[in-house]
Amino acid sequence: MALQDLLVHLDGTEAAAKRLDFAAALAARHDAHLIGLHAVEASLPIGLTGNLASATLGELAERVRAEAAVSATRSRNAFEEKLRRDGLRGEWRETDTLPAEMVVLHARYADMTVLGQPDPAGPDVRLDETILEQALFQSGRPVLMVPYAGHFRKAPERVLVAWKAGREAARAVHDALPLLRAAREVKVLAINPRHGIGGEGDVPAVDIALHLARHGVQATAEHLVTDEVPAADLLLNEAADSGAGLIVMGAYGHSRLRQLILGGVTRGILARMTVPVLMAH
Repeated sequence: MALQDLLVHLDGTEAAAKRLDFAAALAARHDAHLIGLHAVEASLPIGLTGNLASATLGELAERVRAEAAVSATRSRNAFEEKLRRDGLRGEWRETDTLPAEMVVLHARYADMTVLGQPDPAGPDVRLDETILEQALFQSGRPVLMVPYAGHFRKAPERVLVAWKAGREAARAVHDALPLLRAAREVKVLAINPRHGIGGEGDVPAVDIALHLARHGVQATAEHLVTDEVPAADLLLNEAADSGAGLIVMGAYGHSRLRQLILGGVTRGILARMTVPVLMAH
């Protein structure tokens, strides 16, 4: 399996420009087709419309649409210049309504989607969280998240795989195979491994490392056992200590009355990630 097409969500922000740099580096490494999707909401919030006169509403709506058009033009120019400068193949797409739904729709027709980590101090954090959650749990495709802090201009050379013997982690490892094959170093880490049927085996993480070897990925296997440090922090510490440029892991969560409840490790990584993270569900 090769990485043939890559979708990157752009919204005119500074963080989106950084996402584009990382997505372009991945596309260059894998000779992949890069799709830039400018997906924003260019309509007024529903709660606002009932409190303003129609003339004021019209003026505000026109201003929002004009700002979205300017953002789209600026983003498209930057995207096309990136393609030209880096010698990449790609295409531009844009939408000004239902951004989360549109990201999910377009993600289904790409091998991987590059999104940004929601910035809790950002003005659109709720929308960013919705886009991320829907892409993770509804697109059927892996999502590669880029931290809002820092700048990641190179494809990862070292990859840390967070292994847990379950469907989500197995899906993530499979979806990450093109990135794992291209890396110089891959480490598989099992934290507090389970034993018995459905567990991590007598020697944790070795079975998945052997599977990766059959796919041309030479990975080392390690495990950690502790109840003193949260698993998310252990993963981030290991990524920092090993110089990993990417973490690969399953995305865990379930729905409760239309509300998505993320698993503890998933939630911890999304909140504190320091390097790009590939997740799959």
